[in-house]
Amino acid sequence: MHITSFIATPEGESRFVSLEVPFNQHRHDAEGHRIALSTAYASPAVQLVELPAGMAQDWHNAPARQIVVVLDGVIEVETTDGATLQWRSGEVFLPADVTGKGHRTRCIGGAVRLLFAPLPEGFAF
Repeated sequence: MHITSFIATPEGESRFVSLEVPFNQHRHDAEGHRIALSTAYASPAVQLVELPAGMAQDWHNAPARQIVVVLDGVIEVETTDGATLQWRSGEVFLPADVTGKGHRTRCIGGAVRLLFAPLPEGFAF
């Protein structure tokens, strides 16, 4: 599964990078279907979050490396090189710029509901 992450560069700037989440584990259900799974992890603090309509945050860091699932609405992120990306309901991204200048965040067209699932220290897919 391909997702986008945004990271801090060694110079303190932020950039979008591609991340491949492998489904390298398998199990079979009661009907014999082969189900593929990613590496499991225990998140230290899963939260549901609602961002208000019209919200526009200036430069800030991600509070933690975390998987973010958009539940409702459209969220836009801008990195320091001026690149912007948007995510909609059902899409996933990974903020990882916990240092440096950070990124800007905007709600597009209304409130946005998200699920935050922070990654444990040192976790990699």
